[in-house]
Amino acid sequence: MTEIFISLAIGIALSACSGFRVFVPMLVANLATRFELLHLSNNGFEWLSSPMATYILAAATVGEILAYYVPVIDNLLDTIAMPASFIAGTILTTSFLKIDSPELQWTLGILAGGGMAGTIQAGTGLLRLASTKFTGGFGNAFFATFENSVSIIFSILTLWLPLFVAILGVLLFTFLLRKVLKRFQAKKK
Repeated sequence: MTEIFISLAIGIALSACSGFRVFVPMLVANLATRFELLHLSNNGFEWLSSPMATYILAAATVGEILAYYVPVIDNLLDTIAMPASFIAGTILTTSFLKIDSPELQWTLGILAGGGMAGTIQAGTGLLRLASTKFTGGFGNAFFATFENSVSIIFSILTLWLPLFVAILGVLLFTFLLRKVLKRFQAKKK
């Protein structure tokens, strides 16, 4: 039971980080499994620890981090990052869950991992839109640096403190979900 709880915490923590940057936590998960700091479930996720995945994820990570510093591209990237972060969060949580039932494993992956990543991505996207509106895009580099830092630092911290990062992710998820819901309610009025 403890192994399931820890694997869920790792998945949720990495998924929360993928709400900030899609590829950073995927690359950290890849390297952690390659160096045997973390272990994937045995349900077809071996590709995540392959050398080819390392090269692809490293290139995608560098490209994503740099692209968020380019005005206009950063807002366009948010439209792509929303579904991509949901998928990455789902994969990250599902790949670490050590549950015998594939249905339960994927359901938890989608709800916990995908939901966490998607909600955080929606919140950061709204912050970037507000920054673009109020600063003409000049403040977006600040948010990009903050998001890059959070994604990198917390992805690495997940290797040693998965429960702590998962709790922070849940708190951030709750905060951002409330903000997103308030925004949609304000638009309906």
